[in-house]
Amino acid sequence: MSEATDLGKLTGDYTIDPAHSRLGFVARHAMVTKVRGQFLDVEGEIRIDADDPANSTGTARMRTSSISTGQEQRDEHLRTADFFDIDNHPEIVFTSTGVRPQGENSFRVTGDLTIKGNTKPVEFDLEYTGQAKDPFGDVRVGFEGGLQVNRKDWGLTWNAALETGGWLVSEKITVELDISAVKKA
Repeated sequence: MSEATDLGKLTGDYTIDPAHSRLGFVARHAMVTKVRGQFLDVEGEIRIDADDPANSTGTARMRTSSISTGQEQRDEHLRTADFFDIDNHPEIVFTSTGVRPQGENSFRVTGDLTIKGNTKPVEFDLEYTGQAKDPFGDVRVGFEGGLQVNRKDWGLTWNAALETGGWLVSEKITVELDISAVKKA
């Protein structure tokens, strides 16, 4: 956002577009490689107050049954009580509690992340990547960000020891956010 007038155009209510957004994760597997995945069923709302970003809010919900790592056997294991326990915890929910500008296009977002019934505060940087009017006349905004969490903080404790030392699944998980949101009329 190079001009203050662009900032003013952002003010409003938006809906996360699941077809053009990605809420994903990266975990180290067997101490030697990274496995990437995402939640395919995502929804959420964002309220942007360009005049006072502290009044901006956001909520995102991910259906745990929609987890996808590209390997069905692993996905099925992630859906069990060993990990996300989808029968008892069908959603992961993030609700923002604060937004602070960090620079021209950057914001520090704080909020509550609920996984498997455990709610913990998180904090991450979010970068505004632009706004556009799509061919259907909808105004879209984009944001990118990420954070690292310890999965054990949310009760995701299953693991297996490796014969060579270490663990099958890393405790540290990188969460990746690529968000496209459509302004409500």
